[in-house]
Amino acid sequence: MPLDPFLAAKSHLLDGLSWEDAQADPEAMARFMEYFRDPGEWVMPDVSVEDRTVPGPHGDVPVRVYAPREEPRRALLWLHGGGFMGGDLDMPEAHAVSAELSARAQALVVSVGYRLAVDGTRYPVPVDDAHAAWLWLAENARPETGPVGLGGASAGAAIALSTAIRLRDQDGPRPDALLLAYPFAHFPNPALDDETSAGMRELPTLLRFSNASIEYMVRNYVGRLTGLPAEAMPGAANLDGLPATGIVLSEYDDLRPSGDLLARQLEESGVPVRTYLSAGMPHGHLNRGPSLEEVDRSLDFFAAVLRG
Repeated sequence: MPLDPFLAAKSHLLDGLSWEDAQADPEAMARFMEYFRDPGEWVMPDVSVEDRTVPGPHGDVPVRVYAPREEPRRALLWLHGGGFMGGDLDMPEAHAVSAELSARAQALVVSVGYRLAVDGTRYPVPVDDAHAAWLWLAENARPETGPVGLGGASAGAAIALSTAIRLRDQDGPRPDALLLAYPFAHFPNPALDDETSAGMRELPTLLRFSNASIEYMVRNYVGRLTGLPAEAMPGAANLDGLPATGIVLSEYDDLRPSGDLLARQLEESGVPVRTYLSAGMPHGHLNRGPSLEEVDRSLDFFAAVLRG
């Protein structure tokens, strides 16, 4: 389908804008904020929220714990996106998604403020932080019954998958499910098909990933473009023995071919896979609220995956 009509009607607000413009120019920031204003205001679900830290190999790791009012029946460790170098516990892709999944799946959700690839920090530090948070959840906050999932969005999905591969290869508790939103798992990034590529030509540059920007993300995260460890860009890793996986894809997304390929690779590896294509949505659509129907459906899909 075409770009979601609500977003299409606002896309002109991003014409000619860059991220740098939005940060430096108040008028550009106003246009940026108007574009990201949803049809309806998000209302926090009835869940409790607690900020704390857990120990990790590089120091304490901030986490935010979301709990339903009733006894949680399952749990999830969740990792936001941001190109490995951005994002935090307050962004909608972390805060709103965690609260929604806690309420919809009656789950204890732990959102991880992993160290970002800035100021010389690189892989494997973000994976180490996610691993430490997983061990804390498994040892200290795991429900007595019910599955425990591991998931994330975009770069956070790559970190979640890298963590799951590490857990598979080590003794200790493993996740029962993976929840991956528009994952960025391969380098080089696979090419778009002709139909999707044609449809994306009308999108503002701010909503696109150029080859140069993808290379920059990888180089910044790993420190190079060659000889990449398979765990760093985990689409190159052995995927045998991973848990059942649910993948949400954004239709208008330069990184969508990575998620499509990952689904095929998991299936070929014998991993049960379910996918949901968010029609008309660009990359990062979980940074919007469920007043947009496709965001609501994506959250329901993940809640169903977590429920098993």
